[in-house]
Formats: sequence, structure tokens, C-alpha cells
Amino acid sequence: MKYYIIAGEASGDLHGANLMRHMAVEDPEAEFRVWGGDLMEQQRGTLVKHYRDLAFMGFAEVLSNLNTILKNIRFCKHDILAWKPDVVVLIDYPGFNLRIAAFAANQNIPVYYYISPQVWAWKKSRVKQIKKYVTRMFVILPFEKSFYKNYGVDVDYVGHPLLDALQREKVNFHTPADFRAQHNLDRRLIVAVLPGSRKQEIQRLLPLMLSAADTFPQYQFVVAGAPSIAPEFYQHAARGAAYKIIFGATHDLLHNAWAGLITSGTATLETALLDVPQVVCYRGNMLSFEIAKRIVDIKYISLVNLIMDRPVVKELIQNELTKGNIIDEFKKLLDHGQRRQILEDYKSLREKLGNAGASARTAKLMVEGLKKGEN
Repeated sequence: MKYYIIAGEASGDLHGANLMRHMAVEDPEAEFRVWGGDLMEQQRGTLVKHYRDLAFMGFAEVLSNLNTILKNIRFCKHDILAWKPDVVVLIDYPGFNLRIAAFAANQNIPVYYYISPQVWAWKKSRVKQIKKYVTRMFVILPFEKSFYKNYGVDVDYVGHPLLDALQREKVNFHTPADFRAQHNLDRRLIVAVLPGSRKQEIQRLLPLMLSAADTFPQYQFVVAGAPSIAPEFYQHAARGAAYKIIFGATHDLLHNAWAGLITSGTATLETALLDVPQVVCYRGNMLSFEIAKRIVDIKYISLVNLIMDRPVVKELIQNELTKGNIIDEFKKLLDHGQRRQILEDYKSLREKLGNAGASARTAKLMVEGLKKGEN
């Protein structure tokens, strides 16, 4: 069968690649045409568009790039018609993907959605679009099934694919000594700095996240570089702050880190599942943030706190993200009692998420559904 898969971010590329790996097991004759990244391309996917050309963050950024976004949507529709897939598989990325869902459904092409848009946080009206256009929704957070049920939508809870990704990668993680040697790091404890994968995020957050480095000379601050961003961009964004940068080894970096300064999003969950105490950092475009404050209906911005429904990790948001606050919160991470509590909470988080196997379960359900003629 022919699978047209769309992911618009680095995390979507990771989860899309793992899904494709299991789809190929369930359907050995599978053909993939994808919007994503290098990882999806490595899984025999014909790459149409790279996510680095698709990721626009915040209301203001979306408006300023609206022509490019609309052009991409038009191109995607034409490409789907030309390739004639058996199914369109959408991975998160709702602003783009829900438009494609409507188009594909109107062309009588089944639409499978893997990793739900965060409709429980904002734009709950999107549930109506999902109910109308999406053939089957596969959710990864435990509270999402009950959320959709309240709107009369039956969804499949498959578990979180990060558990799969980390389980696969752990066999290749380096010991602290080997990791330091491979990346020319010294013997100091490592602070992992994850400033996001979009240029707008990195420009805004990296200098702030590194501003505390001089206060803690006994630690080395190591930045996880996004594969789609050039090293020179980080150098410019850091504004002279001291740091090391590593590409292509984010989970190995976290595995060897003592603590982390982490941008909100999936990275907060990755950090927790690798048992790294963290401070969550977020600062957006002022206009985008002011709009978001009025329409977003969530108590927390990190997945860790959202899933646990309580403040397990500290969130420094917008004006709270200052050098002084980062220093204060980082000091707390060095307290043994505080660290012990965070690690206990992480254990409870893993229990809530359940077992690994989300990618395999989803692939099996998708292929079985197509064979049954779901539409």
C-alpha cells in the first residue's frame, strides 16, 4: 500500500520514522512518500519537503510567513492527487495537517492522525474538524482518550512513542567517560541546554539559557544542536556566551547530563524519561504570547506537568525567564532532596505513560484498518 505521511517538526520526524519502521513489518510492500526529515527518509521514505522549511512558531511568525504556508498547502494537495495514496497519515502539526485532512477526506482518501493536536489546550473547535474528516485518531497522552470521549469521538490510545525511541537508543548510549572523550568535553558535570529546533526559538532562548553559565563554572553547559540548523547560527545566537554544542546526540547528551535547561514541548518529556532534573524555559514573541494567554486553556506548558497535573518541574515563562530566576532555580536542582523528589515524580510519570510499543501498536492498527477498508 501507498502511505503519504506528513510531519512538520523534528519530533514528528522521529516518531514518523519509528512508525514507518513498524509499518514496513506489517506491510512489506509499503511505499512511503513523506514530509518530514532525515530520519523518515532513512526509512525508505521519498522526502517531498523537509520540516526545516515548514516550522513556523507563534501567531506573528505564522502571519508573516502566510504566503509560504499557503503555497506549501497547495503543493501538498497537488502532490497527493498525483501520487494517489491509499491513506494519508498526519503527525501532529495541526495548522497544516487539518487542512490536508479536509482535502483528503473530500477526495475519499482515508485519513489517519497519529499524535493528536493539542485541542485540549486551545481551539477545541478543531474537534469538530477531526470528527468530520479524520478516519481514525491515535493519541499518545493518557488523558486524551477521555477528552475526546466527552466530544463523542472514539480514539485509540496507543501510548507515547518516546518510550520506543528511548528504548531503541539506550543500547547505544555512551558511558560518561566515553561520551566526554567523543565530544571533547572535560570532567565537569554536564548541564544539557535544549533551546528548541526552530530558529525563532533558538534566537530568543539560547542567550538567556546560557546566561547562567558563568555563575556555575563547576559545570559545563552543552547545547543540543538541531540537525537542520547550522553551527554558525548557534554561535551568533549565543552572543558570546561560553558553551559546547553537540549535533545528532540529544538523548545521549541527556543520558549523561546532571541537569537540564529545556525549552517547553516534547523535550521536557524526553528529559524526564531520561531522569534529568530540569528547569523548563519558554519565551515567545510578545504579540503571540499575549494572544495565547487569552485563548490557551492549560495550567502548564511542559508535558511533564500536564500529564502529572501538578508542578513537578519548574516552568519559567515569558517575563519570568530571566538570568536571576534561572540561577535561582538551577541552584534548587543541585539540592539532593529536591533532586530526589523530582526523580520520584519521574517514576510516577513513567507509570502513567505505560509500556513501550506505541509505534508497533499504531502501525498494526493502521494496516489492519486499511485492509478492512476503513474510510
